Amino acid sequence: MSEPSAVQTPQAFSPRIFSGIQPSGGLTLGNYLGALKRFAEKQDEGTQTIYCLVDMHAITVWQDPAKLRQQTREGAAAFIASGVDPARSILFNQSQVSAHAELAWIFNCVARLGWMNRMTQFKDKAGKNAEAASLGLYAYPALMAADIMAYHATHVPVGEDQKQHLELTRDIAIKFNHDYGVEFFPIVEPMIEGAATRVMSLRDGTKKMSKSDPSDQSRINLTDDADAIATKIRKAKTDAEPLPDTLDGLKDRPEARNLVNIYAALAGMSAAEVIVENAGSLFGTFKPKLAELAVSVMAPITTEMNRLMQDPAEIDRILGAGADRAEAIARPILDQVYDITGMIRSRR
Repeated sequence: MSEPSAVQTPQAFSPRIFSGIQPSGGLTLGNYLGALKRFAEKQDEGTQTIYCLVDMHAITVWQDPAKLRQQTREGAAAFIASGVDPARSILFNQSQVSAHAELAWIFNCVARLGWMNRMTQFKDKAGKNAEAASLGLYAYPALMAADIMAYHATHVPVGEDQKQHLELTRDIAIKFNHDYGVEFFPIVEPMIEGAATRVMSLRDGTKKMSKSDPSDQSRINLTDDADAIATKIRKAKTDAEPLPDTLDGLKDRPEARNLVNIYAALAGMSAAEVIVENAGSLFGTFKPKLAELAVSVMAPITTEMNRLMQDPAEIDRILGAGADRAEAIARPILDQVYDITGMIRSRR
């Protein structure tokens, strides 16, 4: 085990943001507003940002290999088109940095079965036939913890549906530090913020916007052109009442609140400011205004994604360069983990 003086103390942890998105295809407006837009904004806040296409997470359920490669490149194109600069952020795909898988095994041995059994997302994804689910799907949260801790990340932008996994990451870090008598892993903080951290379906304001919804009208895809975006906004489910003059008036109006939240996030406003600006408007007036705003923001992203996807070799080069930068951070941290846990590492 390393001497305590050789191990970082909590005060030595530099602020570092890590987050990832599964390359499972069909990125939506929800992914943009809830993640990609905020990822780009974080680059301007002076904190190192590391962003990852988590292809190892993707294969916890079966993936067609050709589609996985295509979707990984499409995901990288979405990051870049949304404003993530590979020169200012580290952008890579998970499988190119082996530290993720190596640290995940260590964390599999730290995490407790009882903790894993409480993970609601496994139950949701496995469904009624959990016995047929992959071991990888069950152990998914330990790999997520490794994704974060391989870089000593201190902050993670997450949606509400990932908050439980982030709490598990904290539990694993605390237990590792306690078991080995070190202060090696930081206790990561979630970053859940913004007017549209959870974008809801355009057809049902009580359900999250999702690529898996059978109705394409329920979502705006990042690959939708201007006409499709405008049409989906105009056909979005609403009610007959005008917009109120306070947010309290949207309490029992989920579809109305969803459109207000989307407008706020696209315009860089608060939902309260949108209400003040549009109080008394009927949706026949508000939806065309929202459609125009959505097209002005989203159509250029689609255009840039299409341009980037014309050169897959360049996308692969960007991901490879990002993986080299990620490896340079993760490998020394993993080497210290092996030292702390008593592993002999004479061949490196």
